[in-house]
Amino acid sequence: MSNQVIYIIMGASVGILVFIVLAYYILSKKMQKSEYQQIRKLQQGTKEKTFSTEILYQKLYITYIRMPFLKRYILKLRRRLEIINIDDEYNTRRDSAKILTRALLIIIPTAVITMMITMSNYLLMVTLLLFELFMIDTLIDGSIDKKDTNLLKEQLDFFSEIRHAYHEYNMVEEAIYQVSQDDEMDISRQGEKIYEILISDDPEMELEKYYDIAPNVFLKEFAGVSYLTKEFGDRKINGASLYLRNINNITKEMQLEILKRDKLNYVFQSLSFIAIAPILLLEPLKSWSVSNFSFTESWYNGKPGMIVQILILVITFISYILVRRIKDNGSTGMNTKNTENPWQAKLYKNPIIKKIVDMFIPKDGTKEFRKVQQLLKDAASYLKVEWLYINRITLAIATCVVSIIVFIYLHKIAIDYVYTEPTTTYDIIRRNDRKR
Repeated sequence: MSNQVIYIIMGASVGILVFIVLAYYILSKKMQKSEYQQIRKLQQGTKEKTFSTEILYQKLYITYIRMPFLKRYILKLRRRLEIINIDDEYNTRRDSAKILTRALLIIIPTAVITMMITMSNYLLMVTLLLFELFMIDTLIDGSIDKKDTNLLKEQLDFFSEIRHAYHEYNMVEEAIYQVSQDDEMDISRQGEKIYEILISDDPEMELEKYYDIAPNVFLKEFAGVSYLTKEFGDRKINGASLYLRNINNITKEMQLEILKRDKLNYVFQSLSFIAIAPILLLEPLKSWSVSNFSFTESWYNGKPGMIVQILILVITFISYILVRRIKDNGSTGMNTKNTENPWQAKLYKNPIIKKIVDMFIPKDGTKEFRKVQQLLKDAASYLKVEWLYINRITLAIATCVVSIIVFIYLHKIAIDYVYTEPTTTYDIIRRNDRKR
């Protein structure tokens, strides 16, 4: 390379460097004079300088909502937490991500350990993994029930403050507004909502809407009593305020409800997990029995042993469901399913499936049809008659398929037992000799 080329390259490099410095200087001057500097000043003090769990949960929520499997759970959480965190999207997302993350931190290690322990028994592995899916529901429901019970306990303090504020202002809406200024409590959002209802142009209509989204019956009663007192005034009975007396009655009912929930939590503490214990002990018990009493190996590996194991799985599953139903205290007693366009409605839109389902549904106007409709109304079910029969047909098909799979599996075990089981002689504890 000649000296002339080297000088050209060096000159070009110096020229580019000078251009970059001048451009930076000009841009910095313009940015100082523009709104950019003002925006930077406004951002100071609002940005998180260190790690923030709040931001982490917001990002995790966005991640969960995009994952097909976890989306079902995060939406279920949302529908229940929206009732408690009324009109607060930030807290709803944060709480949803927090509860689901805690559940996953428990379930994922459990699933890995389960797969390692039951690697030789695929039936038991699949069953345990299915049960762990139900455990996610248990953990989620337990977390929401705990949050709902905390809201109920906050209502005790809230109503106590309402009594004091009502004595001071002698106005229902003003008392509720003053007590609801405490942003640290979840109940404050409910108080603000009730205040907005009372001062709205059509409070009766807004009150009816609130009845559909109130987290518990006690807030419904409080909102109704507050509306009636504001509209028609307070009355004195034996020198005492009727409004305050009603609040005292609601408070007593809440105290009884809290005691009932505490007792239920104490009685059923960890009982859902204990109900699953027989399944967790199946494989260790089998290994211990075979290692100490070798004649039990043929029983476990044969059809009778497999039938008994399947029966234990079914009984444990039924026990687990019953325990959950009994423990349910009705907190945020909302149907978290999609009641407007469920999967039954999507299936029924298919012309072929619609014709098949219509073959099983009683004719409209018949006695059987009216009987089914009345039963659905009595049960306060969101299901339509068509959706009910889709559930029945789906359950029948699923039961048939599972039964066929189980029978084929048991038949295969019986054939393997005939071909592979050796002729043996035993004493009680140990095998003496083994012949083919």
